Amino acid sequence: MVTIDRATPEDAAVISQILGEIEAYYGGEAVPGNVDQITTALFGDHPVATVLLAHEGAEVLGLASYSFLWPAAGAETSLFLKELYVREHARRQGIAGLFMSALKDAASAAGCSRIEWTADGDNPPALAFYEAYGAEPRGDKVFYRTKK
Repeated sequence: MVTIDRATPEDAAVISQILGEIEAYYGGEAVPGNVDQITTALFGDHPVATVLLAHEGAEVLGLASYSFLWPAAGAETSLFLKELYVREHARRQGIAGLFMSALKDAASAAGCSRIEWTADGDNPPALAFYEAYGAEPRGDKVFYRTKK
């Protein structure tokens, strides 16, 4: 049975491995993330994100990473899904749907008015999943990025 649980500091090493898998999935090098950096970002004095992990027994099947954004609309808060990733051997088993349900619960518990995310336009499986999930793409925003 697959369960979705909030990551703990003891999960930093497996989160690191999965981050390397995500990099490889998007065409980069399969280099694991820095465990110290992950531990600080998720479990330090000022956490910047929360990670949920899908488990089947002791095996970790994927992760979802999110942060809260404010303001969303007026003075409301939104949950921003930064990453949803299911390991290749565990795909098409309903795990992404379990993550989305857990994210809805987290958003509701935090009083969020909505869940927001982006998806790469060249990732048809993700786009198909989100469409089947009932989400509609929004064309009213332009995504920007700059270096610090």
